[in-house]
Amino acid sequence: MKLALCIGINDYPGTENDLAGCRNDADDWAGALVARGFDTRLLLDASATGAAIRAGIRDLLASTSAGDAVVITYSGHGTWLPDADGDEPDHRDEAICPHDIAANGPLLDDELHDMFALAAPGVRTVLISDSCHSGTLTRLHHPIGDHPSRTRFLPPATFLPPHQHLRAAQLPPAGPAPRPLAAAPRTKPREATTDQRPTALLLAGCRDAEYSYDATFDERPNGAFTYVALSTLNRLAPTATYREWMRAIRTTLPSQDYPQTPALRGTGEQLAWPLLA
Repeated sequence: MKLALCIGINDYPGTENDLAGCRNDADDWAGALVARGFDTRLLLDASATGAAIRAGIRDLLASTSAGDAVVITYSGHGTWLPDADGDEPDHRDEAICPHDIAANGPLLDDELHDMFALAAPGVRTVLISDSCHSGTLTRLHHPIGDHPSRTRFLPPATFLPPHQHLRAAQLPPAGPAPRPLAAAPRTKPREATTDQRPTALLLAGCRDAEYSYDATFDERPNGAFTYVALSTLNRLAPTATYREWMRAIRTTLPSQDYPQTPALRGTGEQLAWPLLA
């Protein structure tokens, strides 16, 4: 069985930080997954609340067994919060931003990790995240070159209450070391090994201290990472692996217009999985 959940959020009420390409991303991922035999569900804008995303992921994983494949794609804002349990070397918990983040807050990487751990042994779980994971509050918040674009980063000040915002503002700028969102064990090493098994394979639009870009291609809004990843996917052999996919993506990103470095995190076994199979 092959199951997928594609999440795309352009509309962020109460934040003044709407995006343009995330619904198209979700539609494009869904089309590619359906073509590869996945039973695919969409969560778009107002339907992609925090509660709906959590329920969607849990329901998906609860219906699988060994040998099944699960793919979850997320396109929308990313953010971070001050780490509360001491498991983050940079003192930040990365997070994704549901439609109702202004009212109900983000979905942290720790919680995603715990949800993915619910999958039965032998289920191939993949998370594809086209969002910003962390970074300073102002860097790269402007168009790049001749290609108008916007970063997919929602500053913590947008949704945190004042006392928590003050704590966030006291943290030093984020470092350059990439870490996975949700896919790594709680120690979050820079590179997973066969002795440190992540709960899901992660393909991310950028490194932890970088931004993913909301862009436009042929007058149609898309995430820069999603556009490149799907364009590359269509050129790969049916037997290609995730490692080979990432190598192909990195021939295009980062670029001068979109200075984001796509990241791939998983065990050696996971990196050698055949794509979307």
